[in-house]
Amino acid sequence: MKIYNHFSEFKRLSNAVATIGTFDGVHYGHQKIINRLCELAKSTGGESVILTFFPHPRLIIDPENQDMKMINTINEKAKILAGLGVDHLIITPFTRDFSNLTPQDYIKEILVETIGIKQLIVGYDHRFGKDRKGGLTELEAFSGRYGFEIEQIPEQDINDVAVSSTKIRQALLNGKVALAAEYLGYHFSLSGRVIKGDKIGRTIGFPTANIFIEETYKLIPSDGIYAVTVALNGGLYKGMAYIGQRPTINGMTRNIEVNIFDFSQEIYGQDITMNFLQFLREDVKFTGLEALKEQLHKDKEATLSYFEKAP
Repeated sequence: MKIYNHFSEFKRLSNAVATIGTFDGVHYGHQKIINRLCELAKSTGGESVILTFFPHPRLIIDPENQDMKMINTINEKAKILAGLGVDHLIITPFTRDFSNLTPQDYIKEILVETIGIKQLIVGYDHRFGKDRKGGLTELEAFSGRYGFEIEQIPEQDINDVAVSSTKIRQALLNGKVALAAEYLGYHFSLSGRVIKGDKIGRTIGFPTANIFIEETYKLIPSDGIYAVTVALNGGLYKGMAYIGQRPTINGMTRNIEVNIFDFSQEIYGQDITMNFLQFLREDVKFTGLEALKEQLHKDKEATLSYFEKAP
């Protein structure tokens, strides 16, 4: 898959089959649209194109509301889309000027003159252009003039999936990572760089890798202990992750840490990915480090039991 970070990098295609959207999470509902996109491109000898936006349009249109977090970073999204067989991904910088394009200018300047669409696939509720005034009616009105066809994914097909990015975000914020995985079709993950911590975990037999997440817009699940797998240096390890403020030692900042089982390498400065499989328990303040250590042994047993029973 070829990735373009601006329209200026993209060379107009002679037979583009395109779809448009933020596709946060690239969940089952999104996958129905994308699979149809790739299928149609292949059957017509065209090339599949996804036009997506960064940052999320809502953060630009409603700058006062910065609380919205994304299921995927832009790199994670690109990786998933590549795995689905998409030929071209255009990541459009979403700006005020872009949001003020009229529906007609959007169709003419972006879809026709820049991308070269011959076929456009949209969801039943797709909106575009200034104040989201553009929709299927506007697309149909200009399709004949500009020589492209439209295929709309019916509402029933999308609703049969019974999933949305909003539902997934809510599940993750409630710690329901297994439910989120059912919606997504894959396990939610966090990727970041291993940084130095205060090494308290080592003193009680549970050394942890402290993870720094660079992308501030990335959603972090609720505080607690999770069963995870850890991808590192081409290997995949079992472990248990912790998210929280470490109340037992009166911590002041929210930490993301992982205890990797049967692992003793020094990995400071390296990038790792944690895949969240199961929520184990909420974050709790213990009476001291000995009580915490006792609970961590129970957490490890619960994690290993999960892996033994997992399909």
